[in-house]
Amino acid sequence: MDVILITAITQDGFIARHANEGVTWSEDLYLFKKQTLGWPVIMGSNTHDCLQTELEGRDIIVIHRNDDPGKVLAGINSEKCFIAGGGKTNARFSSFLTHLYLTPHPVLFGGGIPLFSDTIDEMGLTFEKMIPVNKNKGIFQFQYRTNCKIN
Repeated sequence: MDVILITAITQDGFIARHANEGVTWSEDLYLFKKQTLGWPVIMGSNTHDCLQTELEGRDIIVIHRNDDPGKVLAGINSEKCFIAGGGKTNARFSSFLTHLYLTPHPVLFGGGIPLFSDTIDEMGLTFEKMIPVNKNKGIFQFQYRTNCKIN
């Protein structure tokens, strides 16, 4: 199964200003919807609580601190699923990731929730594809394959 981390990120590596932020600065929400529609999406409870609208057409799996990432993934019967953070959830699933879909935005927060809130193992990435989000603003989604293998 492909396990894809999908996120908008600032140029200084943050996915949100604070834990309760409803992300309004991201310009790739239409692409997020297109790519995740019909697939399971895993997120932490804080991220789920910040959603401004329910993510219809997707099986939303909200995980908590004591949930085992391997067991969560083993319970999914799908050819792919998406990890949609936050930083702690991203870190907990990092060793299972097969792909990263990152959309850097032209903004600097100077602090906030990093892409990975905990230490992760070094991850090699192989560039696969770039998708335009807003060419005039220089916003593109970069898709990478990781060197991680699901255990």
